[in-house]
Parts: sequence; C-alpha cells; structure tokens
Amino acid sequence: MSSNIYGNTPPMLGGKNLTSAHVYDTDVLVYGVSWEGACTWGDYTGSEMGPKQIRLSSARYSTYLPELDHINVEDHMSIGDVGDVSVIPHDVPGTMERIEEFTEELWNSGKFLVGLGGDHGITYPVVKALTNSGKKVGIIHLDSHYDNMPHHEGDKFARSTPFMRLYETEGVRNESLIHTGIKGPRNKPETGKYAEENGAVTLTINDIREAEDLRAYANEIYDMAAKDVDVVYLTICSDVLDFAFNPGGPVDGNGLTSYELLTMIYEFAKRGLCGMDFVEVYPQQDANQNSAHFVSTAVLYVLAGHVHGGHNK
Repeated sequence: MSSNIYGNTPPMLGGKNLTSAHVYDTDVLVYGVSWEGACTWGDYTGSEMGPKQIRLSSARYSTYLPELDHINVEDHMSIGDVGDVSVIPHDVPGTMERIEEFTEELWNSGKFLVGLGGDHGITYPVVKALTNSGKKVGIIHLDSHYDNMPHHEGDKFARSTPFMRLYETEGVRNESLIHTGIKGPRNKPETGKYAEENGAVTLTINDIREAEDLRAYANEIYDMAAKDVDVVYLTICSDVLDFAFNPGGPVDGNGLTSYELLTMIYEFAKRGLCGMDFVEVYPQQDANQNSAHFVSTAVLYVLAGHVHGGHNK
C-alpha cells in the first residue's frame, strides 16, 4: 500500500496511514472533510481543498517545538490519518449524515480527534456525533463570526449556520458554548441576539485584547466551557486570526495574532480537550499557502498541551 493517503498527499504530520485500517491503533486520529456547501459571499470559495493542502504543507514539519519545553509530540503521542469523509456533491443533508456516521465511529474509539475542513458547516455533524455517545459537550468556538444563522437561503447546514444547529442539539450545553474572538461587520445584528437568546456566551476580540494576562484569561474561557459538561471540544475558524496572519482565509481585520491564538489553544489543551477542528482554509486564495502551513503548528500546540496535562482529563 502507498504511504500516501491518496495521490501525492501524505498523512498529516508524517502520521500513520490508517485509511484501510480495521483498528485505530494511534493516540490521535486525523480526518479530513473536503466539503464546501453554499458560497455565502461572491466567489470566495475553495475550502474543500483545505484538507489536501494542509496535509501537503504538513510534510515540511517535524513534531518538535523548542519553545514549549523542547517537546517532541511524537515521543508522547502517535498520530494516524484515517483519510477523508466521502462527501456527496450537491447533497447537503446526505453529506451531513455521512460526516456524522464517519466521526461517530472515530469518537467511539476514545482517541483524540483532529478534523481538517472544509467549511465551518462540518462542525455541526462532528459534534452531533460526539453527543450521540451520551456525553454532554461544551464548545470553545474561535471565530470572527457567530455562524449561528437559522439558514442561508433555505440551507440549514451552510457555513453560516452550524451553531444554530448546535444550540438545538440536546447534548450541547448552550451556556458552555463560548463564541470567542467575535468581531466585525460581517456579523449581522440578529446573530448576537440569537446567541443571547439561546444562552451561549459571547467574548469579543476586545475582551481578549483587554485581558491583563492572556494565559489566565484562556483558563477562564476554559472554565466557562467546561462547566457542567463531560467534555470540551475546540473549533477554530481561520478568520479568528487577523488577515495579516491568514492570507488564505476570509478577509477579516482586527483579529488575533498567531502568537495569541497559539497561546490560547495551548492553555485550553492543557486543561483537557476531547478533540478539535480547523476550518475555512482557502488554498486558491493563498499563493504561498501560509494559512495551510499554519494549521500544522496549531495542531501541534494543541497536542503539546494535551501531553502537558490535558491527557489526564
């Protein structure tokens, strides 16, 4: 069998190819969802190519982070790549069902899951699959936008809707759903109301920037997400970063720096996460693939935090 998971595409971060495996024998399971649903603005499209480009970019990197106590993640955790969900072009409900079925099997393995998007609509079926196990879930949602519209032109599963669907999901504790980094006029006035009406927490970019101690504030955010739940899930939209740090993502200014994002997610992971996803990378918008390259570092920071404490939770 080829060492690549398809074509010229290697497993994420040099991990084990598990695409044909019957047993998931690694500590971390990476999967991709090469899905983009409705284009919600202009011709800004291409996120379905995210998983492929993220994996290709990851081939450049080791798992060693000298700035985090010289940790080499692969000395502590093994990484496997199970490949991509088989999506159904032009069948949105059918694809959502496939994502839920695919990831439910992965969740049942008890391993740490890393999802590569794809647009943000994928987060709903991934978390829905987690709740099917009976676990109560808190969510740290890092994003410029609420993504909680009831629908987009009738589509209930578009990238602008997943958190409305999650508000409606019995296994999600809305009061432990923390919209973090929210900012800017691409949000609509009603989106803040929807969050408030459903009990979710809003933390804006100003809340983060005005915190005296970023690490301490990250731990406060984690405490909010972890209250009265069994597990905490992390979902990152690339545009929580300022566009200066995210040329291959949606165009949003006044965002986090890469240092701020990495610092926060490392702190979250030290406290205990069950899994994560990273969505909305648009390779065709990014000549140097800077945004796809950054995902490797973000994943490694989360796994390093998992090693440095989170695996005990």
